[in-house]
Amino acid sequence: MIAALYVMPGGPYYALEGVEPWGLPERDARLYAGPYRVVAHPPCERWGRYWGGAPLTWPRLIKGDDGGCFRAALEAVRTWGGVLEHPEGSWAWPFHSLVRPPRHGGWVAAGDGIGWTCCVEQGHYGHRARKATWLYLAGVPLPSLRWGSCGKRERLEDGFHSAEERRRAVRTGVCQRLSKRQRSETPAAFRDLLLGIAAEAA
Repeated sequence: MIAALYVMPGGPYYALEGVEPWGLPERDARLYAGPYRVVAHPPCERWGRYWGGAPLTWPRLIKGDDGGCFRAALEAVRTWGGVLEHPEGSWAWPFHSLVRPPRHGGWVAAGDGIGWTCCVEQGHYGHRARKATWLYLAGVPLPSLRWGSCGKRERLEDGFHSAEERRRAVRTGVCQRLSKRQRSETPAAFRDLLLGIAAEAA
């Protein structure tokens, strides 16, 4: 059994044999107390490049204010073994004193004496965009992944072409070709990769 923490309700981790999904807000993954190995997708909204949102939200938002989700996910991976996923450039890495991995790939010690970290593009595993992603592993053998650029030209923040994309850009202040769900949902092949990594936990 593997615990999938902070996953999208009704998303790709549901209805899988051997997977116990903890989807917000229905099940608070911060309360996970084992005993299964972990695949963790803690919320990234307050840790990413656009953590402050639009100008009207700046006074109300605080960088890293995720209610303790990332810290709890990190502790779950360290305690039970498994893998944590977050967007490339996540401020959670320096905030928690983790080494930023190189963009070209390869595993490096995370700097905490416990885990390892790397950068991989989900475009190698079926995402429509490159979606560079940082992984943190603990208690698992280091797998060989598809390193480097996946070669896809579309980026999550590329310009827009349709009237709907222009309206969305005006509404959100961000140029994007993919919907929020398309951007955040984990492709099945990448999900299977992460579950496979967690399954190897000691």
